Amino acid sequence: MIKVLLVDDHRLVRAAVARIIQDDKGIEIAGEAASGEEAVDFVRDRKPDVVIMDLFMPGMGGMEATRRILRQRPETRVIALSACAERPFPEQMLKIGALGYLTKSASPNDVITAIRKVYFGQRYIGADVAQSLAFSRFEGNKPNPFDALSHREMQIMLMVVNCHKMQDISGNLHLSPKTVNSYRYRIFEKLGVSSDVELTLLAVRHGVLDPEELPSLQGVA
Repeated sequence: MIKVLLVDDHRLVRAAVARIIQDDKGIEIAGEAASGEEAVDFVRDRKPDVVIMDLFMPGMGGMEATRRILRQRPETRVIALSACAERPFPEQMLKIGALGYLTKSASPNDVITAIRKVYFGQRYIGADVAQSLAFSRFEGNKPNPFDALSHREMQIMLMVVNCHKMQDISGNLHLSPKTVNSYRYRIFEKLGVSSDVELTLLAVRHGVLDPEELPSLQGVA
């Protein structure tokens, strides 16, 4: 029996994925978590086989949670679940150590196949994600400026555009406020922006953020 932990801050998403998994006799729900922090604690205490990890959550978020989970228990298999199929997120998550990447438009069959594949140590990338990555390699394709960010810079960028305070980012990532601020200005320099608003708009334009998750920016980008 493959034991799966579902991690998403939206209860409805967890319920939908749980319903898919319940139809398969070889897979069971080991538990649910609504944040990266809860996921890290659950994996340490309960040791599930597979973690289905949302990327965009309050607190440390899915990227940092994945990094910490794999550092403390490398044998855990992680499948990223996101609304975003575009670079740089699939590449970033695979570099961190996730074995799978699905979008929230994935079919029930995709979810089951991904769980089984990663459980046996194989990679599984949803067809829409694979297509996006393939098209991004075509000659003449404009590079995504966010590809220039390191893993840590990407984490901090996501927290900044989601209106996390510097002190909160510092606490969640165990970095000093001074270090976080240094990262922030390094991100600004790499992306050619001068404010958090410009950074957020750039993220929306390049598909790094879903404008529907940022109501105040709908129609602006």
